[in-house]
Amino acid sequence: MDDLDLLKKDWKKQEKNLPHLSYNEIYKMIWKKSSSIVRWIFVISIIEFLLGAVLNIVLNTEESWAQMEKYNLTEFTIITYIVSYLITFYFIFRFYKNYRSISTTDSASQLMKNILKTRKTVKYYIGFVLISTGIVFLITVFLMLRNHALDSELPSENMAFDAKQWFIFIGGTLIALVLLLGVIWLIYRLIYGILLKRLYKNYKELKKLEMD
Repeated sequence: MDDLDLLKKDWKKQEKNLPHLSYNEIYKMIWKKSSSIVRWIFVISIIEFLLGAVLNIVLNTEESWAQMEKYNLTEFTIITYIVSYLITFYFIFRFYKNYRSISTTDSASQLMKNILKTRKTVKYYIGFVLISTGIVFLITVFLMLRNHALDSELPSENMAFDAKQWFIFIGGTLIALVLLLGVIWLIYRLIYGILLKRLYKNYKELKKLEMD
């Protein structure tokens, strides 16, 4: 008998002494981990909302509001805040519902469905943040240009960019937008991406458990 056979024989002896978890024990472990991850998603969304609200209060000084009034952006900014807060509240509520659903799940198949639902909700939320940021950014730039032209005494001269100037302006605006969205995407990728990976890992373990 060679060394490899001896190692295999010794491993089989040790394997008999290792604890074997039952289906229910493995399911409970995955369920607890999944519930904890979804709870963290819910908690992080609340922290994120509170930090955003505090930043808005700190950054929106009298001077910044005066600048917005100068470019007639006050009404647009207020509407943007209201819509953004309402939609964010909706997603926070969905995260809470997902957490409650997983916390009360009593079957592996239902837990798998809830995990996929949670992942989808988070992806929709990230998509909303990126798309809304891009739209608000572009509308703000457009309104500032339009209002500046309307308030100028000689708008045709002040806004008379040649082709090269317009190319530089539009290119610079798009680069700034891409950089902004890239930074936001990286932040969300770091915060939620790790949790979603762990959640998907639990899903694959459940799927494997159901197939065995």
